Amino acid sequence: MSEKDQTIEIDIAKEDKKVHASKMKKGRKTINYLQQCKDEGKKIVQMCPANRDQFFTMAAEMAGCDICRLTAPGENTEMQIANAPWWIRTVRNAAQYIHINFYMQTPTYCSKEEALRNGSLYMANGADSLLPMGVTNETLKYMTDNHLVVFGHVGALSGWQTSRHGGYKRLGKTAEDAMKVFRMAYEYQENGMMAMTIELTPIEVTNAIAKKLRVPVIAICAGGAADGSEMVDFDTFNMMPQLASHAKSYADFFKWAATAYGTWANDVRTGIYPEDKHGFHMDPIELEKFLNEMEKI
Repeated sequence: MSEKDQTIEIDIAKEDKKVHASKMKKGRKTINYLQQCKDEGKKIVQMCPANRDQFFTMAAEMAGCDICRLTAPGENTEMQIANAPWWIRTVRNAAQYIHINFYMQTPTYCSKEEALRNGSLYMANGADSLLPMGVTNETLKYMTDNHLVVFGHVGALSGWQTSRHGGYKRLGKTAEDAMKVFRMAYEYQENGMMAMTIELTPIEVTNAIAKKLRVPVIAICAGGAADGSEMVDFDTFNMMPQLASHAKSYADFFKWAATAYGTWANDVRTGIYPEDKHGFHMDPIELEKFLNEMEKI
């Protein structure tokens, strides 16, 4: 082999190492992609499987949705924290391009050091950005100064955090209240938050904040155009006893699934399924041997 050929071979090996060393899949919808969507006026679509399995996320990716707001399954907070790395990998393996915005449980960012440790773990396992609900500016800045991508949340918070507002209810109905939401959003942006969702704010407030901020702002039951919208799969697939006022169902999951199961069950009971083509046959000579041996027992 000539010296020139050896050099080419070494260069190719180096390039191969670059490809395999990176965990970033080419074509992944990164935070830069979301920012580009905002800058170009392209609406961002965000789904939330809400403990539906990874195949809902896979279907959303196939349909071209941009973001999965992901939470880890578990019957309590401790179990959800323990399951987080595994669940991120599970969903990422099923959907390699959609942007995974992972919801961090409050104990995982109870200090800025814990936020950095856990956030790094989640991103190393496949999350594209992190959602620490109601994070302080100090912790946020520490996370972003250390290169974590934070895609947070303003407006109505979820879960137990709503108690300070008297429960899960609409915010920003007065100018004073709307300014509180905006100040929080602006401070988040200035402390390094690279995108955020805004929840339960009036249409006018939603639009004004999205227009004012540099980073993408995704509306959740907040009306308005913003830079995009999120809907939870329970609503998209009509899986709730009563449809929320902000939601719109696009399919009836239980009716669809029950119809498929019912049709299959009827085929089994009436002998339509399985057909001969759904199996395979044994060689006649081997079959005769088998039946003869079985009869001896």
